[in-house]
Amino acid sequence: MPENIYKQKLDELLLTTAKHNASDLHLAVGRRPTLRIDGVLIGLQKESVLTPEAMEGLVDALLTPEQRSKFLENKQLDFAHSYEDKARFRVNVYFQRGYLAAALRLVPAQIKTIEELNLPPILHDFARLSQGFVLVVGPAGHGKSTTLAAILDEINHQRTDHIITVEDPIEYLFTQDRCIISQREVNNDTLSFHDALRTLLRQDPDVVMIGEMRDRESIATAMTAAETGHLVFSTLHTNSASQTIDRIIDSFPPDQQTQVVSQLAATLVGIVSSRLVPRIDGGRIPASEIMLVNSAIRNLIRERKTYQIDLVIETSLQEGMTNLNRSLAELIRRREISLENAELYSLNPSELRILLERA
Repeated sequence: MPENIYKQKLDELLLTTAKHNASDLHLAVGRRPTLRIDGVLIGLQKESVLTPEAMEGLVDALLTPEQRSKFLENKQLDFAHSYEDKARFRVNVYFQRGYLAAALRLVPAQIKTIEELNLPPILHDFARLSQGFVLVVGPAGHGKSTTLAAILDEINHQRTDHIITVEDPIEYLFTQDRCIISQREVNNDTLSFHDALRTLLRQDPDVVMIGEMRDRESIATAMTAAETGHLVFSTLHTNSASQTIDRIIDSFPPDQQTQVVSQLAATLVGIVSSRLVPRIDGGRIPASEIMLVNSAIRNLIRERKTYQIDLVIETSLQEGMTNLNRSLAELIRRREISLENAELYSLNPSELRILLERA
């Protein structure tokens, strides 16, 4: 099949993904192109099952020659791909059982506000901070990048700061308003995360966003930036605030953990952990755990008693904190989500049922 036919087919699939407001498009040999809509995988029945030849043609249509060379060298590749001005995708191409495959995540063209995303209003407070360390955590595909984009864009419209992001790849494209926004993409604008982070503080940032803390060095850089008077945002693939703190500390060897604990207690100001839960009426809505670092939590971090943090969150509702079960229970009471789905996303379903019985 001619190369331009595969490019045309790829464009059709990208447009279909955007029209259905799907979060992802999956392409794999032996299956029809498949969309993820509201968390559910749905095969496109009008499309043919993808052959190895078709899959190679679609991947070739996605990649530049330079990207193809990197892909063949590393056997996988992350990058961003735009379809005209209609849609933007975060793409991962990879091999499975010797065949090519690709997962394309749709990145909405417009950055939504905290209200439009149905996120807790307390997140506005993070956009007003002048310094500190804020983490947005949760499983893959549950809105971490979208939440960060909403907070950063609020800063963009309300403050006169220099925002620097380091991403692999760049997802949301910001339109500069009151802020200067420097978006740096690994491999295009910098050789690596390590290189970008090493020179970050020489670029006079006020606000820093590290797309994902992948290793000990990125965590250390984030904490150092927060410690030296910057506002730093990042993400981790963890399930809760207490688990996040443990993960950060355990990333370092034992002889460095005392210093890390001290830095973390001094710089951390909040952790947001969210799940996108299917709505009864269609679509998805976030349920969130919010931890705001007060003196009690700082002491628990210093004393390495993270197992007690959940209790502090539970007893600090008046400060704006909430745990995931309370958020799920509130969505059930508002008839936004079903009990069955809430239990699937809860980290403690029995506690959720007790909460609902008390209401």
